[in-house]
Amino acid sequence: MLLLFLTFNFVNSLSYDNHGYVVYCPCMGRFGNQADHFLGALAFSKGVNRTLVLPPWVEYRYGEIKSLQVPFTTYFKVESLALYHKVITMDDFMDNLAPNIWQPQRRISFCYVQRSGEEQNSCNAKSGNPFGPFWDTFDIEFVGSEFYGPLNYDAHNKAMMDKWNQKYPSTEWPVLAFTGAPASFPVQEENVHLHKYLKWNQNIVNKSKSFIRNNMSGGGFIGLHLRNGQDWIRACQHVKDSPRLFAAPQCVGYKNERGLLTQSMCFPEKSDIIKQVKRALKKLNDIKYIFVASDSNHLLDDFKLALRQFDVSIVKLQQSNPHLDLAILGQSNYFIGNCVSSYSAFVKRERDVKGLPSEFWSFPSPKKVKHEEL
Repeated sequence: MLLLFLTFNFVNSLSYDNHGYVVYCPCMGRFGNQADHFLGALAFSKGVNRTLVLPPWVEYRYGEIKSLQVPFTTYFKVESLALYHKVITMDDFMDNLAPNIWQPQRRISFCYVQRSGEEQNSCNAKSGNPFGPFWDTFDIEFVGSEFYGPLNYDAHNKAMMDKWNQKYPSTEWPVLAFTGAPASFPVQEENVHLHKYLKWNQNIVNKSKSFIRNNMSGGGFIGLHLRNGQDWIRACQHVKDSPRLFAAPQCVGYKNERGLLTQSMCFPEKSDIIKQVKRALKKLNDIKYIFVASDSNHLLDDFKLALRQFDVSIVKLQQSNPHLDLAILGQSNYFIGNCVSSYSAFVKRERDVKGLPSEFWSFPSPKKVKHEEL
């Protein structure tokens, strides 16, 4: 009996991290933006040597007033992340650890400066959607706010990480609960490589491979990502005023050292898209399929008409499934994406890890490519 008691306590002691925990709401944007933020939050958690509590993904469904919180493990493996740093799912943390180390009267929300909302001098951590629904999913109420400015999230600045630990020692602050992700957007250049630890779970892997086997067997395929919904068209109007709009640094560089962002890179003309796909088909061998993922118009009829000479089939998912789209695009023989889109950036990072080739719409410009070939 004594041995069982000692073993139980030893296991319990392993489950609690004396260095503390990082909790945050992935409250900015949809999946692509949240994935960028996740990599930064992972790096930050390692920088301050606290366990990262893996938040659910915030999703928005048509007709639903409030956001939905989808468990992290619905899409990704926890064990692969643990190869890099200490992690625990939000459900496990709230069910098994929070009752002992983060009691309701100790729940303080963290933000850089006060946020607008009902209360003055407050993070107003639950004001608006998805903020309120996210914390409500776990019955979390905050009793106070902590403004951490001027500290920042640069996990590669050891002096800054030391300042966090000095100001917020885990003995007094076992949990740092951030109103938003402790990370920059787009993902900090030094954190891009962390994508290798973010791996699809077996369910997503099986579904993607099954789709490829059943719909694109007997040859290779090019994966295309098209952003052409009305919200994206409006966003691209800001290109001239935002030289590093959204995920654009993956093309132009974090200091625009690889060129300037253009309207065509954000929202290419249909004719330019078709020309680029034709160029890709001419330089690649044994391509029998074109797989298209899009937030709006897949251009299926346009591709079928324009690519008749290549004897390729145009394929898309019958039912919208953005995550399955991503997993399939990650396995294509060649990928063409939108350099401004964080959704495309997710695919590009995954493919870079695998050593698979990719390019972006209108980058570099066709004129520059032709000149270099000469």
